[in-house]
Amino acid sequence: FIHIEYQNTSLLLVGFHVFRELVFGGLVWILVASTHVDPPNPLGWVMFVSVFCFVMTFLWMIIFAAGGHKNSSGWAAADFAYHGLAAFFYLSAGVDLAFITIGKKGQEFRIYQIDIAAVVFAFLAILLYFIHTILSAIRWKSF
Repeated sequence: FIHIEYQNTSLLLVGFHVFRELVFGGLVWILVASTHVDPPNPLGWVMFVSVFCFVMTFLWMIIFAAGGHKNSSGWAAADFAYHGLAAFFYLSAGVDLAFITIGKKGQEFRIYQIDIAAVVFAFLAILLYFIHTILSAIRWKSF
């Protein structure tokens, strides 16, 4: 990532933060997909959230890295709205995943461990998206 000062915020720091969102979100996607998606309804929501947020965050990163935002307050507001929505989606998916994982305690131990790892990464993704939402709100208010 390129180091450029932008409104007292380093794009290198923002780029690194988005990269961590992609890594943890991708790990949730991979870990849930590597087990049996059973029951399909709540785990389907977890898969939707992880894939949707992964793709949108990647596209968001490309737009910002290419300079498509042009330092406008509208893009800062959209950044705040997207990351707030992603944090809310991941919160609902993480709670669903944790609830389902608790119910799988007596089943195959390897699947249970993978589900626990997915829950941990889902809650780390929640934290990262929430922090990004706060940073986006601060950047939006600076316009």
